[in-house]
Amino acid sequence: MKTSAATILREYGPFPGAERVHGVTFDGRHVWFASGDRLNALDPDSGEVVRSIEVASHAGTAFDGEFLYQIAEDVIHKIDPKTGQILSTIPAPGNGGDSGLAWAEGTLWVGQHRGRRIHQIDPETGKILRTIESNRVVTGVTWVDGQLWHGTWEGDDSDVRRIDPQTGEVLERLDMPEGAGVSGLESDGAGCFFCGGGNSGKIRAVRRP
Repeated sequence: MKTSAATILREYGPFPGAERVHGVTFDGRHVWFASGDRLNALDPDSGEVVRSIEVASHAGTAFDGEFLYQIAEDVIHKIDPKTGQILSTIPAPGNGGDSGLAWAEGTLWVGQHRGRRIHQIDPETGKILRTIESNRVVTGVTWVDGQLWHGTWEGDDSDVRRIDPQTGEVLERLDMPEGAGVSGLESDGAGCFFCGGGNSGKIRAVRRP
């Protein structure tokens, strides 16, 4: 396994009225982050929040190219980002123990915080299609260029790790500085991860190796 220190490219926040950052996703232009009672669109160039949608947002956030998905306690809402309307709702696999959320291959991938695993689920029904075990607490989840990455956060230790989607084996690890926890995780599709910072209220851009 390859291990290196995470390179933090930029810090955003904290943001007014958003005490915590839960899930994070990227729609190609804005970084959307969940802050408990709303979803916020951050312009990564200016560092400003440009709009918010009032919706329960307690954990992971994902974007499928058109719609947002947001974990709210024990369900996942599908949301139209243009109108803020909830279009459909499916059960979350962890019954409230869910953390990260990602979209890949036409399905949703849901991190289980204490369960230390990631479920692949059907976005229409919530049915579990596959489960990958991890050896650490799972926070944010993201797929980029066919690679599966997830955040971990235990005590003051946090990292972003790439795992084998078949076996769960850890292939690469980026260690975050002490106290810089990772809640949500999303890639910009290029050389950067956006990492939600939990109760710090910050989002950190981290170089993707």
